Amino acid sequence: MNQINRLKGGQIDRTQTLNFTFDGKTYQGHGGDTLASALLANGVRLMGRSFKYHRPRGPLSAGSEEPNAMVELRTGARQEPNTRATTAELFEGLSAQSQNRWPSLKFDAMAINDRFSNFLTAGFYYKTFMWPAAFWEKIYEPIIRKAAGLGSLSMQADPDEYDKGFRHCDLLIIGAGPSGLMAALTAGRSGAEVILADEDFAMGGRFNSETFAIDDASADVWVQASIAELAALPNVRLMPRTTVIGAFDHGIYGALERVSDHLAEPAPGKPRQILWRIYAAKTILAAGATERPIAFENNDRPGIMLASAIRSYANRWAATPAQRVAIFTNNDDGHRTAADLHAAGVKIAAVVDTRTDAPRSPDYEVLQGAQVIDSKGRLGLTFAEVKLADGSMRTLECGALGVSGGWNPNVHMTCHQRGRPTWDDSLAAFVPGSTLPPGMTVAGAATGNLSSYGALQTGAQAAKTALGLKGRLPKPPSAEDAPVSQTPFWYVEGCSRAWLDQQNDVTVKDVKLSHQEGFRSVEHLKRYTTLGMATDQGKTSNMGGLAIMAELAGKSIPEVGTTIFRPPYTPTAIGAMAGRIKGMDFHPTRLTPSHYWAKERGAVFVEVGNWLRAQWFPIAGETHWRQSVDREVAATRASVGVCDCTTLGKIDVQGTDAAQFLNKIYCNGFAKLAVGKVRYGLMLREDGIAMDDGTAARLEEDHFVVTTTTANAAKVYQHMEFVRQCLFPDMDVQLISTTEAWAQYAVAGPNSRALLQKIVDPEFDLSNEGFPFMACANITVCGGLRARLFRISFSGEMAFEIAVPARYGDALMRKLMTEGEEFNVVPYGTEALGVMRIEKGHAAGNELNGTTSALNLGMGRMVSKAKDSIGSKLSEREGLNQDDALNLVGIKPLDAGDKVTAGGHLMNADGPVDAKHDQGYVTSAAFSPSLGSMIGLGFVKNGSDRLGEKMRLVSPVTDLNVDVEIVSAHFVDPEGGRQRA
Repeated sequence: MNQINRLKGGQIDRTQTLNFTFDGKTYQGHGGDTLASALLANGVRLMGRSFKYHRPRGPLSAGSEEPNAMVELRTGARQEPNTRATTAELFEGLSAQSQNRWPSLKFDAMAINDRFSNFLTAGFYYKTFMWPAAFWEKIYEPIIRKAAGLGSLSMQADPDEYDKGFRHCDLLIIGAGPSGLMAALTAGRSGAEVILADEDFAMGGRFNSETFAIDDASADVWVQASIAELAALPNVRLMPRTTVIGAFDHGIYGALERVSDHLAEPAPGKPRQILWRIYAAKTILAAGATERPIAFENNDRPGIMLASAIRSYANRWAATPAQRVAIFTNNDDGHRTAADLHAAGVKIAAVVDTRTDAPRSPDYEVLQGAQVIDSKGRLGLTFAEVKLADGSMRTLECGALGVSGGWNPNVHMTCHQRGRPTWDDSLAAFVPGSTLPPGMTVAGAATGNLSSYGALQTGAQAAKTALGLKGRLPKPPSAEDAPVSQTPFWYVEGCSRAWLDQQNDVTVKDVKLSHQEGFRSVEHLKRYTTLGMATDQGKTSNMGGLAIMAELAGKSIPEVGTTIFRPPYTPTAIGAMAGRIKGMDFHPTRLTPSHYWAKERGAVFVEVGNWLRAQWFPIAGETHWRQSVDREVAATRASVGVCDCTTLGKIDVQGTDAAQFLNKIYCNGFAKLAVGKVRYGLMLREDGIAMDDGTAARLEEDHFVVTTTTANAAKVYQHMEFVRQCLFPDMDVQLISTTEAWAQYAVAGPNSRALLQKIVDPEFDLSNEGFPFMACANITVCGGLRARLFRISFSGEMAFEIAVPARYGDALMRKLMTEGEEFNVVPYGTEALGVMRIEKGHAAGNELNGTTSALNLGMGRMVSKAKDSIGSKLSEREGLNQDDALNLVGIKPLDAGDKVTAGGHLMNADGPVDAKHDQGYVTSAAFSPSLGSMIGLGFVKNGSDRLGEKMRLVSPVTDLNVDVEIVSAHFVDPEGGRQRA
């Protein structure tokens, strides 16, 4: 396999030959190659297709700014779309495929779009696919969806791990080019904790691509010596393959480290990528600069590249895109590329320089005052059409054309906190503005200082300034220090299809159309044309578009301005942002104290908020979940059952003003609640709508324990803290969430007292007289273990809730089940709990749905008129107190065999079935073993006055239409005798 375009020299490891495939064909490269450099060395220029017109494209650049050479890497579950071939490191067995083409890269049927370019101009999608309307869903949308996107997903789970990490430093240096290395050396020698991060796998920046000398040695010798010194310093951390993707608040920077992207698969136990959160006291941005292209007719053919990229491929990777290369430039840097290529043995067809006073060379022809106006070639460049200074035409035969329109400092990171760059006339480019992220200093080419010596000098000075170092700095190494000035030349006049954004197919003509149609602000220009919206975020295209819009508007470029630069700096995988938070770890579940005991008993679990709770406990012979739930309900009502209710929110409220504080939180009164008593409470939002319900137990004069619903535990605690800190900061009250500190079990049923008497220490009287309904106390159990006991019921039966420190929760559950054997005790799960609360008519999350008031819930009388509380005043609004307001009721089918489903709507027995005649809806439904039929809770207009009325329950979605009766919400023991027994 012949690498026909491989040159001598370079920084590749020729002792290591690597085999790889591209679109099924096998090639060879060397260690240190990128996929793009290896393909170019093998004579492959065509690497992709553009998004809209599917025009053939090859690499434009040699770095992360690449818009064209986007490929899919790997196969199977590890397939990764939209990878830049210019940054993908070559490894043995690498498999790469071109994308956004069908059936093949060389013959792409979708290239027919290019023939219809006059109909697919900028903004065409705003004007088409609008008529006829019926075509959208069946014709237009499927076509658009099929054409959308670039790469393809494997549709398999990613087998690799991603991680997150945290690092801290005195100084973060972003970019390991000459200024970054010099800053790191200066800071590292001072003893400061330094992190040096660079997106490339080889640190050195532009010095890796140049042939000039540093201190009488080649630039790469100085780079390697500097890296070796930094690696030896214990206070310096080198992070190659690490892209700093964003500058965030408080000196925090996001950085993506590609730990294993250069391997076929990660080593065992290693992640593929790590997303670092770096806390930096000070930061130096040494991100360098990006060369800008010149737009001319058909300037997008494979082989037309940035001149500096061709120089990088030749000097660093010993590869050339062709054996005969032309250069099109408006500055001296283009001549540097020509000189280096000539020295490497590449034939220079000519250097086309727009300047009439361009320097000449004895080694190649220079066409002064000339312009490249067009290119030829089907799947790659073959000829360049040149307009000479005298107006005559000349055709240059060449396989590659290096274009150099000057350099743009990489100011992106300086603007991530809404700073704006400023315009530098001498460079005809934007440079960092005065408003930088706090603690940031900019050095090197990122400031507009484009000479090598300037990069070294500003890097050292930036480190001194950032760290406040004293004394005189050592003199930087000697390096070229030629003054740099750039005369702008954005595009060749008279061209039509001159490409600006090569990935999204945005042309000079598109920018002119945007101006013509009134989309003239930079934000509108971006969205109307999609300029700068590709994966490179306009790094090579934005300046050209801004310059053309400025010219059309008769304004200067700084007057037109720029769009906002936002993180991430380069595309970042969602997997890296998620890290290990996937699968079951995406939403970590909290386990109840009895979880492992319940697992031993074969419980079926359900996620309830963040908790994993037992849903029911099947036993031998039960084949359906209803059998288990019905048994648990019946056994509990007949004797005794135990349910883990630890998940209910528990908040300790302490202080001399604790009672007054709760009086403000709850709409009903708590100031006079006696010690040793529990009271049911309802919290309202400020708008008078019910927020949550629960209980408050007064254990001491200045100590309450508040319970909340499981779902609202965190929300209620947050609300209470807001009230304490912001509304009543002078109250003597302290709050702490104790949900996880106490394991709590509901012991319910006629034999609940008898069971508890076997474990509660004998000095505590549990009789109805000694411990009546709604009592509470600090007690001890099992011979001295501290505990809390509450006489409250959610099931309607005589019931208690007993709490012990969480570490004893598992032991308590086992003890209760052992001691309860003589009573045929059963554990019951959330399903049985829900059935019994519906049978009793207790409101829960389905009823406290954010739209219901105390009046709707049948608790209007609980809203005290004798005191002020949060939401009490607004609960009196006319709209919440209408005569036909919804009231909580019970729903029972006339035919015991009929279904009652939550979400169904209630209609009059006779009359239309439509939204206008809707009488209410069902919020909760269950089969009641106690009644032998399904029952439900719901809201009906003026429901409290309609008990006994026959209605229809309908659900058009499920074809439900049954006759029901509106009854009291309290199906079981409506007088409450059982719970008070």
